[in-house]
Amino acid sequence: MRLATFNLLHGRSLSDGTVHADRVHAAIAELDADVLGLQEVDRAQPRSGLLDLTAIAADALGATTHRFAAAVVGTPGETWQPWRSDDDNAHPLYGIALVSRYPVLRWQITTLPGAPIRSPVYTGDGIRLLKDEPRVLLAAVLDTPAGPVTVATTHLSFVPGWNLRQLRHAVRALRTLPGPRLLLGDLNMPTGPVRAVTGWRPLAKAPTFPSPSPRAQLDHILADPRGFSLGRVLQVATPHPDVSDHLPLIVQLDAETRAPGRPPDPTAHRSS
Repeated sequence: MRLATFNLLHGRSLSDGTVHADRVHAAIAELDADVLGLQEVDRAQPRSGLLDLTAIAADALGATTHRFAAAVVGTPGETWQPWRSDDDNAHPLYGIALVSRYPVLRWQITTLPGAPIRSPVYTGDGIRLLKDEPRVLLAAVLDTPAGPVTVATTHLSFVPGWNLRQLRHAVRALRTLPGPRLLLGDLNMPTGPVRAVTGWRPLAKAPTFPSPSPRAQLDHILADPRGFSLGRVLQVATPHPDVSDHLPLIVQLDAETRAPGRPPDPTAHRSS
């Protein structure tokens, strides 16, 4: 099973500041993930050419199952409000997404409210006090050859302390779903606090931000140690696509699962 998480920066390239569908498609295809968690995902946003980035990612992976979960209606950094209902879906949206080559037995969306305070953030043109956005956790119970597997993705607050509170909330929500359980996402904090707060096992340690010269790991793939039965980690990778200010994080597991039609990895060794 090949897992990946990627903060897309709404598909924008740092090289020229633009968004192109073919460039996003190529960046996602390179990941070759069976399950992919995406953050900072646009849908019908003028700044990204009105593209549906979730659909582009699903096509790139040959995945028949995908879902976008909006957190914001409008454009972050400009005019926006929290997503409230399907009535908002006719407007530009921003949120997270999960793409899977496996069928989904059940979806679950959990609201993680944004921090109630403004926080200083460097935006490229100096330090600004920004209002935090609402956050969501998108989880799916996947139907794999090894049985049900719960995989979720999220993008937590940049406000220190508040992201820890959101992470605790996310873990509690995931423990209502069947194991094994995996969490993919941009948690906006390093591995130490993540592990201390959750007790979950980081499957990869590698810097992911900022992409031109990564120094910090903000993006994580975590496993709940309770009932984890998906084997050992065979490979960790952080490719350098021409999209985003984050690097994607990939973990290849020695699991008894693979997507339909996907050949087994000849380099894999079964764990005892």
